[in-house]
Amino acid sequence: MIENQNIRPAKVIGPLGEPLTLDSLPPRETTRWVVRRKAEVVAAVNGGLLSVDEVCDRYGLTVEEFASWQRAIDRSGMPGLRVTRIQHYRSLYDRQQKY
Repeated sequence: MIENQNIRPAKVIGPLGEPLTLDSLPPRETTRWVVRRKAEVVAAVNGGLLSVDEVCDRYGLTVEEFASWQRAIDRSGMPGLRVTRIQHYRSLYDRQQKY
């Protein structure tokens, strides 16, 4: 087992290239999830600042909801996180998978 598993970075690079720390993440009581906030939380997990379980506890999210944010970013980048465009990006992804 790796001895330094619990060592975390003090900051990671956010979705817009800015440094993210635990203090600069969205507040715990966030209920309105705009694209930038979702992307910041995903970047924090991808960079090792927080674990998925910690994010779910901190923000009251389900693992499935967070995983959908990660998939959206992987497939379409930040625009894929827009709630109003989910169907558009989903159909675009489905067409890409066919060909």
